[in-house]
Amino acid sequence: IVQSLVFLLLATLFSAVTGLPWSLYNTFVIEEKHGFNQQTLGFFFKDAIKKFVVTQCILLPVTSLLLYIIKIGGDYFFIYAWLFTLVVSLVLVTIYADYIAPLFDKFIPLPEGELKQQIETMAKSIDFPLTKVYVVEGSKRSSHSNAYFYGFFKNKRIVLFDTLLEDYSALNKEPAEGEDGENEETKSKAKNKKQGCKNEEVLAVLGHELGHWKLGHTVKNIIISQMNSFLCFFLFAVLIGQKELFAAFGFYDTQPTLIGLMIIFQFIFSPYNEVLSFCLTVLSRRFEFQADAFAKELGKAKDLYSALIKLNKDNLGFPVSDWIFSMWHYSHPPLLERLQALKNTKQE
Repeated sequence: IVQSLVFLLLATLFSAVTGLPWSLYNTFVIEEKHGFNQQTLGFFFKDAIKKFVVTQCILLPVTSLLLYIIKIGGDYFFIYAWLFTLVVSLVLVTIYADYIAPLFDKFIPLPEGELKQQIETMAKSIDFPLTKVYVVEGSKRSSHSNAYFYGFFKNKRIVLFDTLLEDYSALNKEPAEGEDGENEETKSKAKNKKQGCKNEEVLAVLGHELGHWKLGHTVKNIIISQMNSFLCFFLFAVLIGQKELFAAFGFYDTQPTLIGLMIIFQFIFSPYNEVLSFCLTVLSRRFEFQADAFAKELGKAKDLYSALIKLNKDNLGFPVSDWIFSMWHYSHPPLLERLQALKNTKQE
């Protein structure tokens, strides 16, 4: 187990270092070119180191316990391994937003006001057990916008990116006169780019997100994920005894469990994973249309229509997509397809 953890640490470190140039290029060339990047070089490296440390603090203990369970589990180790990963995934989903995400971004409660009251009223109308609404300062990292909810049972919380809110987006704020270090390019960006949605549009976006909850999409995704996880561990148990698999990768005398996991999950399952990924993409697109339809039932069709256009514009999404390419790669339907589905209700 110790040897496996050292190997895993070195492998992830190697991956992080070799991937760094591409990450830098993506952030400071591509994202910067299109006006999304808000990070400094120091912030970027601090963020990268923090991510690596947090990842290792989770990955290494979980991997060591998983290897130990496989080692002592006997003939039915795959059942215990699956139960362990199920518990770990549920714990991570529960603690992520409260304990992990705040390590990287600042979360503040949405101030009392019209928007908060409207969100609470809408949540109450569909019996969504909302406890808190947060705004996350995502603008310090990127100008991309988003919103999501999290929490189990009667403890649901909604998180809004400040870039989603017209009144909160840093790009919409007038630069203070005489502010030190301010250049003409920054002034131009702040002056020419209007970002975010109006309150009614934010409610429409949340109506879509809450539709995922009301229609059980989140639970369905968890069930599908765990069924797939169980199947993978079962097939792993069947294949782990095949010495030919290890010999093909140069392990003639030993069969390290971690190497077996990597060979089977990364290579043997590769065709299966492609098919599964396509099926999940098709299902995700279906869920998105259903969530849009739910927002329509809440009377938000017109506002969702305009919000989708604004978000596509803010995120520089290209509205036209080849249908075969988008069917295979896009988990969300192209903008024009979603607008067409909303069009009739909007006109009404």
